[in-house]
Amino acid sequence: MTRFRSIISRVVALHVVAIGVTSVLIPLALYWLLNQAASNLHREMLRGQAVTVSSFLRSRADGSVVIDIPDDERPLYADDHGLYAYAVIDASGRVLFSSRTDGAALFQHGESAPRDWIVRRRSTGSDLIGVTVTRTIGKRLYWIQVAQDLAHDDVIVDDIVAAFISRVAWIVFPILLVLLMIDILIFRRVLEPVREASTTAAAIGPARTDVRLPEQAMPTEIVPLVRAVNQALERLEAGFRAQREFTADVAHELRTPLAIMRARVDSLDAGPAQDALRADIVGMARTVGQVLDIAELESFVVSDEARADVHAVCSDAVGFMAPLAVDMSKTIALTGAEGPVWVHGHPDALFRAVRNLVENAVRHTPRGTSIEVDVSSDGTVRVLDDGPGVPEADRQSIFRRFWRRDRSRADSRGLGLAIVARVAEAHGGSIGVESRREGGAVFTLKLRPV
Repeated sequence: MTRFRSIISRVVALHVVAIGVTSVLIPLALYWLLNQAASNLHREMLRGQAVTVSSFLRSRADGSVVIDIPDDERPLYADDHGLYAYAVIDASGRVLFSSRTDGAALFQHGESAPRDWIVRRRSTGSDLIGVTVTRTIGKRLYWIQVAQDLAHDDVIVDDIVAAFISRVAWIVFPILLVLLMIDILIFRRVLEPVREASTTAAAIGPARTDVRLPEQAMPTEIVPLVRAVNQALERLEAGFRAQREFTADVAHELRTPLAIMRARVDSLDAGPAQDALRADIVGMARTVGQVLDIAELESFVVSDEARADVHAVCSDAVGFMAPLAVDMSKTIALTGAEGPVWVHGHPDALFRAVRNLVENAVRHTPRGTSIEVDVSSDGTVRVLDDGPGVPEADRQSIFRRFWRRDRSRADSRGLGLAIVARVAEAHGGSIGVESRREGGAVFTLKLRPV
């Protein structure tokens, strides 16, 4: 059964085997039953005919018997064309009367067979079947043999039995195939709730830990498994919730001491030490803010009705990052569409994504270069820079949390692009990076327009 992983395929495979066996056994069983029924009917008919022949016997005064067959009955016993053959034998085994031209018995006197049923092969190749009954005529006992040639045109019982296999039995296989099709439809209908549960389970992820598999309409045999999965999902949700809450609480708690440290550093005498401490605190505050963003985005879900003007979002992000770019002797510009570009999304979350893309470009490009934020009418945002670009081997890794190509750099913790990837995932979009021909990198954020 390892080849057939699905329940339906296993049922179909077993049904095909059952159909093959049943399509052979049922016709054979029906043939045997029909043959037995025909044989019993034929035997009773011959016995009745033997009683009829015995009624033609008349006892004489001297004790002998004569046979008086009515004229309208004689054609039935004609040796060449008659439907029946008969012979009357006395107690000594002498044949008194016979429909055969040679006056012989139909069967050997005293011959017995199961249930008084005798079958003999004639010299012509046909089968002669018959019965022997006893009757008392006068005071003497006589044996009356009656037989019938199966080759006779009027004998059709054996023909019906013989034609059964070729004309009737073939219907069994198509009927079983129809039943198989019906079984498949039934199983598909019964397993429909399981397929729906599979679709629901596919939507479960870190952002949708509240989803549970439905138990209604589920087959009784599957309900314990569904219930166990739902209980496991509840435990996982509790674990995710505790982790997110812990991360958010730590980030919140760190903001206050960082603010105090910043105030104390600002009160120090100006000099290199103060500048270094201030830079360290700014970097720590940035990292804490990114950690808090990651914690919030873990449970972030964009509603189906959410709409955002991505052009306005990019404009705000460019305006927000412009002072940093100017301070680092770099230029930043917004290009592309001039009017609103509506997409499916949450404005604040998209702002975080674009801001991190711009900040990443600003921090990784040399002085005197430019950053361009291009907004297309189809909802695609591209951030182009003149930096060193991204090696092809790193283009998937850079979107992982805390991944850094250069670990010696203290100004980055590898969270900015991870935030962008999470926002894109929550919006059903995508984020990718390619190298520019003239040098630098282009980050492409694709969103769903509305």
